[in-house]
Order: sequence, then C-alpha cells, then structure tokens
Amino acid sequence: MTRTNPTTKINLSYVALHLQGVAVKAIVKRMIQTSVAVGGSIALLMSIAPAASAAAARARDGHCDDGEFCLYHGLDYSGSVSDFSGSIPNYGDSQPGCYEYKGAGTGQGECAKNNAKSARNLTHIYVVKVYYNSNYKGRDFAFNPGGQGNLDFLGKQNASQLYELVS
Repeated sequence: MTRTNPTTKINLSYVALHLQGVAVKAIVKRMIQTSVAVGGSIALLMSIAPAASAAAARARDGHCDDGEFCLYHGLDYSGSVSDFSGSIPNYGDSQPGCYEYKGAGTGQGECAKNNAKSARNLTHIYVVKVYYNSNYKGRDFAFNPGGQGNLDFLGKQNASQLYELVS
C-alpha cells in the first residue's frame, strides 16, 4: 500500500495551476498584441482607402486633375484631354481598345496614340516619359513633376508613357 502525502498533492496542484496561469497570461498577452497589430493595420488601410478611391474616381474622366498626367489633342493644352494615373505600354490604335480623349473639345473620342501635341504632368513624384513607340521604346520626351509643354518632335508620334519615381 502506497501512502500519499496530502501536502504534496496540494503543492503539485498549485504548481500545475500556476503553470497554467503563466501559459494563459502569455496567450492573453499575445492575443492583445495581435489585436493591436490588426487594429493598426485596419486603421492604416482605412486611411489609405479614401485616397485610393478618390484617385480611382478621378482617373480617366476627361479632366486633368492633381496627381494625373494628361495628353492634349492640340498645342498648348488645347482640344480634348486624355488623363492618366499610371504607365501605359500601348495607347492602342483603335476603338474600343484604345485610350481615347475624353474631355470636351477637338479630338474628343479619338484615340490618343499618335494624336497628342501637348502634355501636362500634375504628378508630384513621377517623371513621365512619352515614347515614340509602344512598350517604352524609341525616342522619348520627359516631363518632370509639375512640367508641361508641347511634345515637339513627338507631336502626333506618341505610343506609350512610363512613370518613373523621382529619386
């Protein structure tokens, strides 16, 4: 017959409960850290979402808005405008697959490819290069952030544009 010591049972039970408490505390602490991290991520996403949706709502509406690059059908920002918010490897040759002039004025509805004579860069952090050929090939004309002008040698000979982050 084995004798048990009641004091030993209590001590072992206390140790087991104490260890469980430490484990529970660690789990709760980790859950709080995760909740804070997730909450911060959600807050960050919620702060970015309105800006992104505002930019998306403005894009390709025929108005040259802050943050966009715009091609104009005529010299000195005249005629219809085609507005962009990113790089375009090929403006496209014909409807329905081309990037067309959307703003009011001469050229409205026409494809932008080989039809632009001037441009405006209303981005703040990108140099936008307009290329003679599709896929960013051939001669280019660069517009620094805030830059604008006639396309000169690329007037009526433009096929793509590339956004490059200012370094």
